[in-house]
Amino acid sequence: MNWSGGKDSALCLYKILQTGKYDVSHLLTSVNAVHDRISMHGVRRSLLVAQAEAIGIPLTTIELPEQPDMTAYENAMMDKVNELKSAGSRTAIFGDIFLEDLRKYREEKLKEVGIECTFPLWKMDTKMLVKEFIALGFKSILVCVNEKYLDKSFCGRVIDESFLNDLPENVDPCGENGEFHSFVFEAPIFNKPIPFTKGEIVYKKYDAPKTADGHSAASSYGFYFFDLLGG
Repeated sequence: MNWSGGKDSALCLYKILQTGKYDVSHLLTSVNAVHDRISMHGVRRSLLVAQAEAIGIPLTTIELPEQPDMTAYENAMMDKVNELKSAGSRTAIFGDIFLEDLRKYREEKLKEVGIECTFPLWKMDTKMLVKEFIALGFKSILVCVNEKYLDKSFCGRVIDESFLNDLPENVDPCGENGEFHSFVFEAPIFNKPIPFTKGEIVYKKYDAPKTADGHSAASSYGFYFFDLLGG
């Protein structure tokens, strides 16, 4: 199970476990080894470990450098996938919903090493999904927002009906376009809630990826990160 610690991967895992079709052997998470945090989400490793313990499924991490290029990322990913395959894994589970290019990329890369992919949330209505997420008793807090879509005030918001009502029309309710990322702290798949305290909001700006000739394909972009401290 490709686990980000956020709401989509949590709901995806819940649905997979409900079917009884798969024996989920590992939670696989990319971690920024420099800062000891979940890649892109910015959540501390200690909270990731607490999630895995609450779920009862072993955690496996892909240790990445600061802002790795695609080659470094793919090499680290495939090394870990091959390791899991040797241990008996045959299928990779993803919480993607409608990004066609991303699904195609995942399927093509994993096919090279004989791993199948499954997408339990694929093409589901994102508004209905997030409402189901709330109704099932999942609780999640926004830990990262893209300034292109949302302002700083959304950092630290809990995903509930009030949050959904405040989202701008151009923002997907599940943040499927990268508008925001979240951390699940309570869920039907947890044996206990994850305790945490709220830290500070940090702003970081990143350079856009470079094209082959060394030029940026787009302007730089910024994110607000809401730091969560272990309880």
